[in-house]
Amino acid sequence: MTVFKDLKSQWSNQNKVEIPEDGAKKILEKIALVRKKQQISNVVLGLTAVVLIAFFFYVSAYKFQTVMIGLLMMIGALVLRIGIEILSLRRLKNMNVATTFEKFKQQMIGYYEKRKKVHFIATPIIILIYCFGFVLLLPAFKESLSVGFYNYIVVSSIVLFVVLSLFIAREVKRELLGLRELQR
Repeated sequence: MTVFKDLKSQWSNQNKVEIPEDGAKKILEKIALVRKKQQISNVVLGLTAVVLIAFFFYVSAYKFQTVMIGLLMMIGALVLRIGIEILSLRRLKNMNVATTFEKFKQQMIGYYEKRKKVHFIATPIIILIYCFGFVLLLPAFKESLSVGFYNYIVVSSIVLFVVLSLFIAREVKRELLGLRELQR
């Protein structure tokens, strides 16, 4: 019987989690913001894929094996990332917001844990595939473009890669902060 009294005592001495009055509203706003960011990412990735597909046919890439492989790798990497983001959006949409705070919190923690895997496993692989595809295109660019324009493409792609990497790192950091907040 003392075990029961000890448990009852521990239960009543727990810190009570205070849920703000507008907590549900804040949660829904946060989900909407996450969903909007992922949709924007998909639009940007989709437009990039469309441009690459148009470029594929414009330069008749199917006639040149290296160019074709490079462009298909780049397009494939973008399509893969879009697919991952669509699955992530679907998971976010299917969350039960009408459940208890603790259950919803656990759903969000699970969501962010999966996002960590996306950011630290899938994203680096996708970026490497995309970059490798681009590197396969460089000899064709060097052969068919002027030296100045070729150098412009190389330098601008490095700058773009650095800027994109910083942007991705910032977004990953934000999601990790969201996970840490939930785990408190």
